[in-house]
Amino acid sequence: MPRYFFHTRIGGDILTDEEGSELRDPDHAWRVARATIRASLEEEGSDPRLLTAVLVVTDEEGEVVLEFPFAEAVTEAESEPGEGTLH
Repeated sequence: MPRYFFHTRIGGDILTDEEGSELRDPDHAWRVARATIRASLEEEGSDPRLLTAVLVVTDEEGEVVLEFPFAEAVTEAESEPGEGTLH
């Protein structure tokens, strides 16, 4: 099973995921990225810098699989019925 790494980029800073997670495919990585962002916003939502952050998902070779802006996860959460809002 492939391993994906979830790095957080906030401005010029990068928080590196050294362990990664074994996931089925890039679609599964996208769902994990969205859940990770939402959890971060629930825990640290008072930090306005998070809305400018991006979760960069890479594979084992270091190739970027996807970039998921935190602000996009907020927009999705607000548009999904039954999910509530993050504020």
